[in-house]
Amino acid sequence: MKAKLKDLPYLLFLLVMPVLGLIYKILNDNPRDAVVLSTEIDATIPFLPVFILPYIIWYAFILGYLFYFWYKDTGVYLKTLSVIVFGELVCFVIYFFFQTTVHRPDLPEGGILIDLVQMIYNHDRPFNAFPSIHVLTTFAIILGNINIRDKHLFHRLFVPVMGTLIIISTLFVKQHYILDMFASVLLTSFIYGIVFDVLKVFVTEKTKTLYIKD
Repeated sequence: MKAKLKDLPYLLFLLVMPVLGLIYKILNDNPRDAVVLSTEIDATIPFLPVFILPYIIWYAFILGYLFYFWYKDTGVYLKTLSVIVFGELVCFVIYFFFQTTVHRPDLPEGGILIDLVQMIYNHDRPFNAFPSIHVLTTFAIILGNINIRDKHLFHRLFVPVMGTLIIISTLFVKQHYILDMFASVLLTSFIYGIVFDVLKVFVTEKTKTLYIKD
């Protein structure tokens, strides 16, 4: 752990997360003419309150694995955080010019799961849906985890499994439509390819420079 002390300043970059959250809230609280992107497939997807659990776990999943990436490989941490930041900024531009909304179901009475769904509904208005930031950030972690070497079997299995549950939870708790999900996957993949290639060259050149100086 002592060897990681020199990398502690990089954790300060996580302060960008609440800033992004603030921008999201501003856009979410100022809806304009909103489009509904529901498809026939969405009509067949049932409302399953149990999926509110992975949906909420997302908050700890993203932050927890960014810390994990920092601990295991600072380069992967910086690249993954960059994918998330650039991805969300693109989403914000889309939200501003192309606002969408999601039709939520009438919730039945009682039960802790229903209460959790209601809490999310109250906290997050049904706008800023296309693309889904929930999906974008989760998929960024899944892709970033692929680049972590020598990780425990738990992380090899947990990240893709929990990540998949989080992604599909957005559909089963009626926070997003299927087009929101696919748009996020495509956007994340595109930015991931650019960021990881560009930063790979940057890190390689920086390493070469340090090696020559030594």
